[in-house]
Amino acid sequence: MAAAKPTLTDSLSFCLAQLTAAAGEGLGGGKDTATNETPLGRALLALRTRHVKAAGGIERFRARGGLRPLLALLRRAAAAGPAPSQAGAGSAPSSVEPATSAGPAPSPGPTPSAAAASAPSPPARLRKTLDLALSILANCCTEGACRAEVRRLGGILPLVTILQCVKTDSIQNRTARALGNLAMEPESCGDIHSAGAVPLLVESLTACQDSQCLQSVVRALRNLADSPQHRLALAQQGAVRPLAELLAAAPDPALTLALVRALLELSRGCSRACAEQLSLGGGLGPLVSLASHPKKAVREAAILILANLCAQGLVRPALGNAGGVEVLLGELRRRRGPNGAGPASQQPLVRAVCLLCREAINRARLRDAGGLELLMGLLRDPRASAWHPRVVAALVGFLYDTGALGRLQALGLVPLLAGQLCGDAGDEEEEGREAASWDFPEERTPERAEAGSFRSLRSWLISEGYAAGPGDISPDWSPERCPPPPPPPEPAEPTSPTLGPTSLRTPRTLRTPGRSPAATSEEPWGREGPALLLLSRFSQAPDPSGALVTGSALCGLLAYVTGSPGPPSPRALRILARLTCNPACLEAFVRSYGAALLRAWLVLGVAPDDWPTLRARPARRQHRELGEMLLQNLTVQAESPFGVGALTHLLLSGSPEDRVACALTLPFICRKPSLWRRLLLDQGGLRLLLSALTRPAPHPLFLFFAADSLSCLQGLVSPTAIPALLSPVPLDLDSPSPCLYEPLLGPAPILAPDLHFLLDSGLRLPARRAASATASPFFRALLAGSFAEAQMDLVPLRGLSPSAARPILHHLHGCRGCGAALGPIPPPGQPLLGSEAEEALEAAGRFLLPGLEEELEEAVSRIHLGPHGGPESVGEVFRLGRPRLVAHCARWTLGPGQCPRKRALALVGLVEAAGEEAGPLTEALLAVVMGVEMGGKGSSVDC
Repeated sequence: MAAAKPTLTDSLSFCLAQLTAAAGEGLGGGKDTATNETPLGRALLALRTRHVKAAGGIERFRARGGLRPLLALLRRAAAAGPAPSQAGAGSAPSSVEPATSAGPAPSPGPTPSAAAASAPSPPARLRKTLDLALSILANCCTEGACRAEVRRLGGILPLVTILQCVKTDSIQNRTARALGNLAMEPESCGDIHSAGAVPLLVESLTACQDSQCLQSVVRALRNLADSPQHRLALAQQGAVRPLAELLAAAPDPALTLALVRALLELSRGCSRACAEQLSLGGGLGPLVSLASHPKKAVREAAILILANLCAQGLVRPALGNAGGVEVLLGELRRRRGPNGAGPASQQPLVRAVCLLCREAINRARLRDAGGLELLMGLLRDPRASAWHPRVVAALVGFLYDTGALGRLQALGLVPLLAGQLCGDAGDEEEEGREAASWDFPEERTPERAEAGSFRSLRSWLISEGYAAGPGDISPDWSPERCPPPPPPPEPAEPTSPTLGPTSLRTPRTLRTPGRSPAATSEEPWGREGPALLLLSRFSQAPDPSGALVTGSALCGLLAYVTGSPGPPSPRALRILARLTCNPACLEAFVRSYGAALLRAWLVLGVAPDDWPTLRARPARRQHRELGEMLLQNLTVQAESPFGVGALTHLLLSGSPEDRVACALTLPFICRKPSLWRRLLLDQGGLRLLLSALTRPAPHPLFLFFAADSLSCLQGLVSPTAIPALLSPVPLDLDSPSPCLYEPLLGPAPILAPDLHFLLDSGLRLPARRAASATASPFFRALLAGSFAEAQMDLVPLRGLSPSAARPILHHLHGCRGCGAALGPIPPPGQPLLGSEAEEALEAAGRFLLPGLEEELEEAVSRIHLGPHGGPESVGEVFRLGRPRLVAHCARWTLGPGQCPRKRALALVGLVEAAGEEAGPLTEALLAVVMGVEMGGKGSSVDC
C-alpha cells in the first residue's frame, strides 16, 4: 500500500503561519473568505488532530509561539460573536437573551439539532473556527506551562466573553472545558472568578441539554471550588441548586459521577448557602439513594457529601428524614470493621454522626439504628482517642433520654467518662454557629422603629440604674422581667492558683459578655465539661452506686479534683457530695473501699499512683477539707438506723470479701463507740480484718488502707493514750554505765581471772568463776555443779563467735547498759537473720540469760526501729521471731504520728515476714490496737 502523500498541514510551521495570518487579518476582514477559510480550517484541524495530540506536541506548540496567535484568534472571534446576535439567539448575552434562545422551554423542548435548525445560530464558518480553536486551547491547557502562559497572555477574558455571547452547546462545552483546565492553577482560578464566569456557567447548567456540555460545565465549577472563599462565592452565586436539581433528574451515569464529584468539592466546609441550596434543589433524597450505588466512586462521594452537610444544623433534620442517619452509621460501621479503612477515612463520618446527635429526631433514629453501641466502641478504641472529646460532647445530647442513658450505662459509659476527666485527649474541635442544634433555631426578627415613649422610658431606666446602656433594653421590655439593680461591687478576689476552703463548695459566677450576672450563673466549661455533665446526670439517679461508686469512677473523679491545674469544676465536687449523701450508695462505698480511698487520696494525700513509689505532690489544705467533709457525709449515713442495719448485715451476713471491707471501713465512718465496739470488738470485725492481712489482697491499696484503719481504730479505743514506741528498759547509748568486765581484760588485768572460756575460733575469754556461776542457772550447774567443767580452768563454749560471746561475758559479770549488747547488732539496712545478733540472742536463751535477751532485743529495737531505722527494717526485726521484738514492730507500725506511707510499708514488710504464720502478727497488732502491753510468750488478747 502506497504511503500517503505529505501535505502542507503536516508541517507545524505551515499551520502556525496560517493561524498567525488569520489572527492578524481577523475573521471579518475584507479578504475573500473563500480563499482564507479553507487553509485556516485545514490548519486548525491538523493542529487539533495531529500536532497537539502527538507526543510532546503541546510543548512544541507552546515553544513555537502558537498560543499567542491562537488567543488572538479567539479574541477576534469573541469580538465578532455579538454581531450575529440578532440573527442567532445562541450568541446573545445571558442577561438579554431573547425568548428564542436555545435554552430549556417550559414544554419539552426540541433536541439540540432541532433547536439549531429552528433557531438562528452563528455563521457556520465562525462556529467551526471557534470549535477547533477552543478544542486546541483546551487540550493545551492540560499542561501547567501552557496554563501559566495563557494566563500571562490574558486568555481568560476572551473565554468568558465567548461563554457569554455564543450559546451553542458545542462551543459552550469546549469553553467550559478550557476554563476547567485553567482553573487547575490557583492564580487562574481567582482570575476566572474575577472575570465573572461563575454566573455564566450556572446559566449554562439550566440552558444546556447536551450531557457532554453539562459534564464540562460541572467539572469547571468543581475546579473553581479550590478554596473556602471560592466555594462560598460559588454557593452565594447559586451554583449548588442547579447541580442538585440535575442530580434529582436522574441523569446518565457519567453526568451523575461528575455531579457528585462537584457537590463533594462544593460541600467541603459546608456553608449555610450551600446547604440551603442543596436542600431546596431536592438533592438530599438522591444523595441518600446514591449511597448504595454500585460504583464505588459515586457511592463514597455521596456519603461524604452527606457527612459534609451535617455541619449545617438547618439541614440535619431533613437529612435524617431522608434516611441519612442510617446511611452514615452503616458506612462508619463498615469502615470500622475488620476490612475497613484507616482512621483518616473515618474522621468525617465520626464528625457527622456526632453532629447528628444535636437534634432530638436524629438522636431517636441514631439510638434505634445502633448508634449508641457504635459511639461506645469509639470511646473504647485507644486509636480513636483524638475523637473522644467530640464523642463525649455528642452523648450530652442524650442527657434527658432515660432509655438511652440506661443503655449507655449498661455499655460501660461511666468508667470511660471518668477516664476522660484526666486523659490526654485534646479539646473538642469548635464548630461554627451554623452547626448548633436546629431544635432551637435562631429567631431573626426585623428591627422595628422605636416610638418616642419607648425612648423616654429607656432614658429613665438608664438613669435609675435598671439598665447599663441603650443596648440592654429592647422594645419588648416589661417591668415583670426587669432584673433588680446590680449589687455593689465586691472586693476583688486574689488570683491565687490554689483554691480556698470555700471555693470547693461555692461555685464562682462567671460573667458572660452581654449578660448581667443576676440573669445567669454559669460554671466553667472546659475540656472535662461534657463528661462531668453526664456523670452528674448519672449521679442524680435514685441509686447511682452501681455506676459511679466503683473504683474506676471514683479514681477518675478524685484524679480530676486533685490533679486539675486550676480550680476544679464545682460540678465534680457536687457529684462527690451527692454520692456520699445518698443512703443507697453506703454499701457500695464500703464494698469498693471507696471511703478508704477518699481518706487516703484527699485527707492523707496518697493517690494510687503514689503507692508504693512516692511521687511529689503539693499538699493542699482544701483537698483535706473536702475529704473530711465527704467522710462526714458517709458518717451521717452510717450512723443512721438504715446505715447501722446495712453495716451489721454486711459484717455478719455478707460475703467474705464484703465482711473484710466492712471491718476495714468502719473506723473511717463510725464515731459512735457503741456501734464500732459492737461490730469490731464484740462481733469479731477486728480479728476478721487482721486475719485477712496475710491472705491475697482484694484491693491494690488494701494494706495501705488496713494500716490506716488500724491506726484510726487505735485512736478510737485509746484517744488519749500515747504508747511509747519502745519498752521503758533503760538503755542510754550516749552515756553508757560503767563496764564491770573491763578489769579482766588486757595484758595486765586489774582483777586476776580464775577461769577462761575457749571459743571455737581458739579465742580465750577471761572470766571469774564465782560471778559467772551466780549470773545464770546454766553456768551455776556448769561451773559449780558435778560436771567436769567445775574442775576445769579452760571451759569450752561451743557454737559461739567472738562478737556473740562478748555480750554474754559482760552480762555474766554484772554489766547492764555498758554498750556491749550493741556489738553484734548490724546497722540498719543489713539483714538480721543469720547475723551475729541472732546468734547472740539464741545463745542468751540457751544459757538462760533473760536479762541479756531483753537487753539485746532492746538494742535491736533502738538501732533498727529508732530514728535511723525505716519501714524496711520492721520486717527484718520481725523475722527474728522474738515476742518482744514483734510487739516493738507492731508499736512502731501503728504508733501515733507515724507517716501513713511508712506505716503502710512497715505493714507490708510485716505481712511478708509473717508468711503463713499469721498468729504472732495478729496478736501483736491486736494488743497495740487495744492498748494492751504484750507479755512474754503465749500472751493473747481477747476480742
